[in-house]
Amino acid sequence: MSQNSSVALGLISRLDRIPVWPYPRSILWIVGAGFFFAFFDIVTIGFALPVLTHEFGVTEEQASWAVTSGLIGYILGSFLDSRIGDRYGRKVSLYLSVGFFSFGSLLSATSPSLDWLIFWRFLSGMGIGAEIALVTTYMAECSPAPLRGRYTGWTIVAAFMGFAAVPPLAFYLVPNFSWGWRALFVMGAIGGIIIALMRRGMPNSFHWLLDQGRVDDARATLEQAESVAETRLGHPLPAVESTGVDPASSEDEAKTSALAMKAFLVAPQRTRLLVLGTLWFVYYVGNYAWLTLAAELFSKHGISLSQTIGSLIFTGFGFVAGALTAVWLSDRIDRRITSTIAALVWTGVLAAIGFAASPSTIPILGFIASFTIGLIIPLLYTITGESFSTEIRATGVSLSDGFGHIGGAFCGQIIFGIEAFAGFSGAFVAMAATGLITAGLVMLTPRNTGKSLTESLR
Repeated sequence: MSQNSSVALGLISRLDRIPVWPYPRSILWIVGAGFFFAFFDIVTIGFALPVLTHEFGVTEEQASWAVTSGLIGYILGSFLDSRIGDRYGRKVSLYLSVGFFSFGSLLSATSPSLDWLIFWRFLSGMGIGAEIALVTTYMAECSPAPLRGRYTGWTIVAAFMGFAAVPPLAFYLVPNFSWGWRALFVMGAIGGIIIALMRRGMPNSFHWLLDQGRVDDARATLEQAESVAETRLGHPLPAVESTGVDPASSEDEAKTSALAMKAFLVAPQRTRLLVLGTLWFVYYVGNYAWLTLAAELFSKHGISLSQTIGSLIFTGFGFVAGALTAVWLSDRIDRRITSTIAALVWTGVLAAIGFAASPSTIPILGFIASFTIGLIIPLLYTITGESFSTEIRATGVSLSDGFGHIGGAFCGQIIFGIEAFAGFSGAFVAMAATGLITAGLVMLTPRNTGKSLTESLR
């Protein structure tokens, strides 16, 4: 074992023994606020779809390409920005991500036709995909191991508050003003620009600095974190315990770093990429169908646009409630078990909506469906981020999540196609089935709850 590897393991042990968030709370606010506006932007298109078909004179299948293009952009942006993040640092990538989705969202509001909207949604999607991959990576690498799920979860609480904020605004703006859907895009863009300006004070992640061989910078970041933690606790930190990690595993990680992208061709990274990519693909078909197509499906089922949006206002709070539950559970129970239960509940609720949708049942069943999304997404992001080694973590997250978004990108074509053949109920049964498959796949992921990032590589 090299001296640098020995020093790195000692520094990692010092970080992982800290029992509280060891950085200024403003970091959580800044990262969380970026997630808020990224997720705000994701669902605005869903409330715009019923209006776009009339304003641009297109079918719902044609209008759904505005969803598809955004998610294809998501895949490309996530991969490109994650490569930049792995090479030049997470902070640089976080600037790029928020810039892209803010610029794309602002221009989406100016779209004179569906073609232009599809193009600008592609640009916006690039930023959103990059934001999600890099925030997940950043939080995994900054957090002490016993708190990794909790603080990743807190940022996603902010993200789902973005989801919850859209329906009330859409209820007022979209049915009453021809420009209402455009105003939603402008709101998201302005928020993103403000967040970009606030990110100047963010440090680079501790684990990335170590991986780059910048031991002195990593040590300085850690010492500052220890000082913040001791001030917050009011007493000295506990002594450093042994990592319990075989030194050879650290050497293996260093070798993997030299191989970079080739690391995905060997076990266990190859298997994890395959399982996680498939898991996200299946889950996102149902997830994005609910997020972006529900308003259109309910409208076609005979529920008015005002009733539909009104019913979905209450469901938005389910995202926040689920994410708060994830914060509490994430580091207490094996994340795989909690995720499996959430996926199975999703299956039952979506099937129930398919056969019993009405203005009175949608708020209740929709709240539960949204609750499961709020619960499972933080857990799956954490599972994904901790499954890859540091030098390829951002890329591993982006490849898994990015491949998954191919499913989300074509959810409109898949679900509307099933609806044309099997009707409203068939569309929701298909969405429900994604939860059943997800439940099986998530148990194939490694058990990393409570482990250090170095330990989780074995």
